[in-house]
Amino acid sequence: EKWVSINVCMFEIKRYTPHDKAAWDEYVSKARNATFLFYRNYMDYHSDRFHDYSLMFYKNGKLHSLLPAHCSDDVFCSHFGLTYGGLIMDRHVTAVETCHLFEELGDYLRLKGFKRVLYKAIPWIYHQVPSEEDLYALFWKCGAKLYTRNIGTTIFIQQHLKWRRNHLRQLKKARLNGISVQRGADIAEFWPVLEEHLHQRYQSKPVHTLAEMQLLQSNFPKNIIQYNAYKDSHIVGGVTIYLSQQVVHAQYSSGNDEGMASGAMEIIYDKIMCEDYPDYAYLDLGSSTEQGCSVINEGLIGFKEGFGGRAVVYDTYEWGL
Repeated sequence: EKWVSINVCMFEIKRYTPHDKAAWDEYVSKARNATFLFYRNYMDYHSDRFHDYSLMFYKNGKLHSLLPAHCSDDVFCSHFGLTYGGLIMDRHVTAVETCHLFEELGDYLRLKGFKRVLYKAIPWIYHQVPSEEDLYALFWKCGAKLYTRNIGTTIFIQQHLKWRRNHLRQLKKARLNGISVQRGADIAEFWPVLEEHLHQRYQSKPVHTLAEMQLLQSNFPKNIIQYNAYKDSHIVGGVTIYLSQQVVHAQYSSGNDEGMASGAMEIIYDKIMCEDYPDYAYLDLGSSTEQGCSVINEGLIGFKEGFGGRAVVYDTYEWGL
């Protein structure tokens, strides 16, 4: 008698719709590798630019995991509108389940007509507990290859690494010059400083418009916090931080010429690390690359390394269907 092998699916895969918002957000709130960027009130601010194709995985009728994603023609992307965007898992998800999940995800995407996948993994500093099951599954079950690698600079706050001499001199100068720092400052006051700095130094613009940042800050007032530095009551610099469970991320950081000369950035970072968030694990200063991540801006990364920061990579993987 001839036996026929039957592939029994472990997961039901459902495309996200706005009706699923409450279930999605509730899962994000309990996940072990999620940040507030995965709440729908953050993800959907740029829904006009990214055609959402987020997926929800169910096992035995219960929500198992989430994959924030969008589609671009026949390419499935997770998620290019976010700094990172891999599989979101709670503490019950196992390695074996994750391997099955990616096998079934491939079948699902092929049936939907996709030809290729681009996948931005969540860097380990954002994991509350280890969460790299997806990286194992990508390699062995999907045949994924590294598509691009960006480099970020992260400070282990509680190690209190000594700053380089020039940063220490600038911090002393800021204190002598009476530079003050305000937490919870007006982001609109900072935006012209940021735009001018990015235009002059890099001929670029902020990823977000001011209106978008004000919207996001109104949605997440406890997570998006503005620091401004002042000299003689006028602004000379600022840092916009994104606050997650264990990471303080400097989303935007700029000073004008006066601020850079007078130690404005140093006194802001001193307040963040030493006064306001000394119990946090990491300060993520973001990437310092150009030309599609292939070229390091040596001056910028050197500035960040001067605070004691060292490299954490942000990886994107690719595989064909």
